[in-house]
Amino acid sequence: MLYENKTSHSFTSLSALHEAMGQPSSLHPLIGLIDYGKAVFDPKEYENGIKLDFYKISFKTKFKGKIKYGQGYYDFQDGGMSFVSPGQILRMDQEEADYSGMSLHIHPDFLQPYPLARKIRKCGFFSYSAAEALYLSEREKQTISHIFNDIQNELNERIDAFSQDVIISQIELLLTYSNRFYNRQFITRKAVNNDLVSRMEQVLNDYFEHEKSLEGLPTVEYLASQLNVTPRYLSDMLRLHTGQNAQHHIHEKLIEKAKDYLSAEQYSVSATAYQLGFEHPQSFSKLFKKKTSLTPNEFKQSFQQ
Repeated sequence: MLYENKTSHSFTSLSALHEAMGQPSSLHPLIGLIDYGKAVFDPKEYENGIKLDFYKISFKTKFKGKIKYGQGYYDFQDGGMSFVSPGQILRMDQEEADYSGMSLHIHPDFLQPYPLARKIRKCGFFSYSAAEALYLSEREKQTISHIFNDIQNELNERIDAFSQDVIISQIELLLTYSNRFYNRQFITRKAVNNDLVSRMEQVLNDYFEHEKSLEGLPTVEYLASQLNVTPRYLSDMLRLHTGQNAQHHIHEKLIEKAKDYLSAEQYSVSATAYQLGFEHPQSFSKLFKKKTSLTPNEFKQSFQQ
């Protein structure tokens, strides 16, 4: 059923979405494909956004216009893939009506009997923004297109005792390839990502130099917002390029600044903890010992000998 509120349209069933897009009803109530080239709808009706109660995996081969995700726009003219989790809100503008490709919608209940129900929640790209979508080479597009077609063909066959198992295996293959292609994208966009790492270091330096830490510890969410990326994308990119996630980088910077304070005579352990944004000195001491194998007092005393 389709509900309308002040901010967005909420689709709780695949049948309602197919009807709104001018598409035939899905042959299965919990999984379906929409052909963008055949979709018929007025984007103005959804300019306040749509919210889906199911996973959405989009594969767009041609696209004229931009997707609005939150307050930003994403140029998607060359096509590619994007991933949306249940409950996320997407907004459409009128120029978005001209595109082709397919969109796979999967209700969480379809996955429940399978390990994939847990695995899909661990796929970081479902938490990425539209601006962090997956760009595909021509060969990669062919691979993804084949999987989408295989899922469509399976849905078009008469549903039997093996149908769900077959489709689940195809979705797993789709997610595996998506992971592989995202890793490739992180590598091929190395220059862009190196710039992001440099900017992240500057954000952390500014945070401590301007004593923003007095307001609390820096978080991954804060760091990502300053860099205009999502927290999950930032951590995934850093893990591939540096072997460490965003939280680890924050801790490394904390320890670096802690050593600066502790080596100065005027800062006690408690004062250092306060300067770094820790609410309790014990939490600071525990982190420092974990990262350096020394207590803050032991480190400080080494400068007093």
